[in-house]
Amino acid sequence: MVFCKKKQKKLKPNCGEEATSGDFWGYTIVKRKSFFFAAFALGKRTDATCRLLFDNFEKHIKKPTQDNKLEIFSDGNFGYERVLPEYFNIDSMDYGQLIKIKEKGRVIGKKKIIVFGNPDVNEIETTNIECLNTILRNRLSRLVRQSQCHAKNKYKLNSAVELFRFYWNFMKPLHGKVSPGMEENLTHKLWTWGNFLHTPQTFVN
Repeated sequence: MVFCKKKQKKLKPNCGEEATSGDFWGYTIVKRKSFFFAAFALGKRTDATCRLLFDNFEKHIKKPTQDNKLEIFSDGNFGYERVLPEYFNIDSMDYGQLIKIKEKGRVIGKKKIIVFGNPDVNEIETTNIECLNTILRNRLSRLVRQSQCHAKNKYKLNSAVELFRFYWNFMKPLHGKVSPGMEENLTHKLWTWGNFLHTPQTFVN
């Protein structure tokens, strides 16, 4: 969680800034094996922000079927359970949640729940997305907690994460000399900033 423009407690009632200021959450999706950063959404911890995430995600995958299911794992945010069936047929998903059990701020256990389909319980894990979220916080000063570099504008915050997403997918070699985009056969080379700046923006969207 980060804040944009001002902290939630400083928002005045009915000030009209609720959608663009205050506490924000980042929703992210990463592909497990290739580490491809598929989609994200920034906003309040609501079903509307969750829908924005899957609006973006839906553009980057083939429509899942009963024979080619979408395997997806998340934390215990119940918004996913409500929103996912709006985008994908329940019979075409294997969806599980990993819920961390905490005591006095420390994780003392994990609970794995099958929500839709029949995923392998042993495979229900969120390590990869937690790793990506940590990297995002380390690389983008706007996402650092208790920082003077907090985001002043929602559009700029969103643009900063989108720029990082392109860098991560197409410029950053993760496995030897291969980027996540190369592993997904979306490009044949590691991109440079020169390539990025001289390519129509429609490529990134």
